[in-house]
Amino acid sequence: MIRNFIESDIEAINVLGNRLTSNFSKTNNLLELKTNSFTKILVFEEKNTVRGFLMYTELNETADIIELIVQEEYRGRNIATCLLDYMISDLKDSVKLITLEVRKSNKIAIQLYQKFGFQIVHIRKRYYGDGEDAYLMGRRLER
Repeated sequence: MIRNFIESDIEAINVLGNRLTSNFSKTNNLLELKTNSFTKILVFEEKNTVRGFLMYTELNETADIIELIVQEEYRGRNIATCLLDYMISDLKDSVKLITLEVRKSNKIAIQLYQKFGFQIVHIRKRYYGDGEDAYLMGRRLER
């Protein structure tokens, strides 16, 4: 089931986020983000457990995907696909452009985004703390 995150999801989201980015919970105050009208977090819940989440901001007809994380042992089960599909369907009447950054080495994520019509529009040199470049990807939505 996909739904908007609730306060009781914070611990599970932080655990998932910290697995990918060691300072996720330090840089993302989820309680504060809950009151922020620009930031949205969708969770994929299965058997009362958060298996993945998608965090994005929406401002001035543009959405920016901040994080898309799925529990490692549940990857390959279309959870990320479902989250992206849900978000895009929800935004189709209010947003013209969706953007995101992804590590150049993350071939699986790049293929997923390309499956949804995202295109590489720019390379952000040394974007990540370890010096790796990022692709800036974008997709226009038709109304």
